Amino acid sequence: MSAMAAVALLWRGATGERPESTRNFARLAPMAEALSAAGVMVEPMLFTDEDADFVFDRLVRLDGVLVWVDPLDGTDTRLVLDTMLRRLSAAGVWVSAHPNTIDKIGTKEVLYRSKTLSWGMDTHLYTSAAALHSELPGRLAGGAPRVLKRCHGNGGVGVWKVTARERVAGRPMVRVQHAAPRDFVTEDLPLDMFVDRCQEYFVAGGTVIDQPFAPRLAEGMIRAYLTGAEVVGFARQHPPAAPPDAPGGAAAAIFGMPSAKTMFDATERSLARLRAQLEQEWIPGLCELVRLAAGDLPVLWDADFLYGPPDPNGTDTYVLCEINARSVLPFPAGAPTAVARAVADRLGTTTERQTQQRL
Repeated sequence: MSAMAAVALLWRGATGERPESTRNFARLAPMAEALSAAGVMVEPMLFTDEDADFVFDRLVRLDGVLVWVDPLDGTDTRLVLDTMLRRLSAAGVWVSAHPNTIDKIGTKEVLYRSKTLSWGMDTHLYTSAAALHSELPGRLAGGAPRVLKRCHGNGGVGVWKVTARERVAGRPMVRVQHAAPRDFVTEDLPLDMFVDRCQEYFVAGGTVIDQPFAPRLAEGMIRAYLTGAEVVGFARQHPPAAPPDAPGGAAAAIFGMPSAKTMFDATERSLARLRAQLEQEWIPGLCELVRLAAGDLPVLWDADFLYGPPDPNGTDTYVLCEINARSVLPFPAGAPTAVARAVADRLGTTTERQTQQRL
């Protein structure tokens, strides 16, 4: 017996809340419409940690689940959710993005694991606050700022620009700027106090990534949206104008990016070189480095790039800023159709077991 495949669109909500009363219902409507047009039944569903068993019992009757949940949401993390998703996968439900895939490409550690690709920079990995305290001063000694990123995070939370300052009473000092507020506020404090602030990032095996500050940040960021190994669109973001009297100059003051994005189709001519590098070089190289099958790539994910130094011919290069594989919103107009096609191809018709469960 065969039947239409059925998937859930899952995002976080409150107990007893209806999906249509939440912001993501309208934001994900194009995705639901594209899936329905591709012959896939869609069920919007909300997740809370407290209702994990109830949600599991509903999801296990479906063929798949597409998940939109940030790694950090208020005081909530994805620990309970990811445990449930792994149970679903073990029961035969297709999950995108699977937590195992996120562990390989969807945390800041991917910047360290893939630094040998031509999108990489001088990237280091700290596995403890003690390592951060002992190794960071040497990397700051040249005077150039570094960017520290907690392994799990979103919205710039736990992303810091750090610059060495003159010692005070023999204590190493740093100037720090947090990306999350998206403002120009900096703070000078002793290095050991900043490390204490980062202690929580190492809880439960967490890590911190260390990269050079990209000097062309003021020129903006480019986000490439992907379905599997195919680029399905782009977005550009530009930082707000910095005050001319900012410490170090206006360009040096810019750090966090605003959320507003200008979307482009995958065929955008100005980004053709970036698309070719992603599809022909970087995505295959990434999969090989992290030992991930191309078929396990999420049906919707994105990679953020900053401009690197021009090559000898004066052509722009790109450096990887981060990869998002957990909650990609918003997305270009062409993405839902590509996602729906990938979901339909992946699921086909339901299995006999799943069909009987829904009868």
